[in-house]
Amino acid sequence: MRAFTVHTGTAAPLRRTNVDTDQIIPVRFLTRSTIAGYGENLFNDWRDDPDFVLNDPRYAAASILVAGNDFGTGSSRESAVWALAGWGFRAVIAPRFGDIFRGNAYQQGLLPVVVPQDCVDALWTLLEREPTAEVTVDLQEREVRAAGIVQAFEVSDDDRWRLLNGLDAVALTLQHEADIAAYEQRRRPALPTTRRPLAEPATGGGHD
Repeated sequence: MRAFTVHTGTAAPLRRTNVDTDQIIPVRFLTRSTIAGYGENLFNDWRDDPDFVLNDPRYAAASILVAGNDFGTGSSRESAVWALAGWGFRAVIAPRFGDIFRGNAYQQGLLPVVVPQDCVDALWTLLEREPTAEVTVDLQEREVRAAGIVQAFEVSDDDRWRLLNGLDAVALTLQHEADIAAYEQRRRPALPTTRRPLAEPATGGGHD
């Protein structure tokens, strides 16, 4: 997983609330066998609208998404996070996230940043007035900064530590690989086996 420490980039103002995972990546596109490629279909149905924010060339290089309340609700599809990351987003800023989406985001190095609605409103206004305005998401200091805006945000110490070190659940477990291997070697000889001997061939009786 790619580590997240401090990221500065331009941002796209998504003035929509209740954005569920089927809107982020419609179910008909969940056919890939790898993570790669999901970004191509991010917000696919909304992108048919020429006025949709991601169709605006001024936000083509945005690496931060600023959204409304209840982002990432709905189904638990992890591919919603893959689509956002595949597009190039490193962080999503919103007043509230779906719980499962937020957990999936932490596992993929996409930072979900919870800030008050007034901060989102201020960012929307700034970005629509100045599309090239830079926004900084600082995980080390737990702070969002932009022109005239400084907003603290909360993240658990555990999630923050794992993101700063680029550790998903698998990588975290593999840090203990030597201890796990030693335990398995110590454990196996003492355990009863569940294997059964092959059945003895039947003798006598029966039918031809």
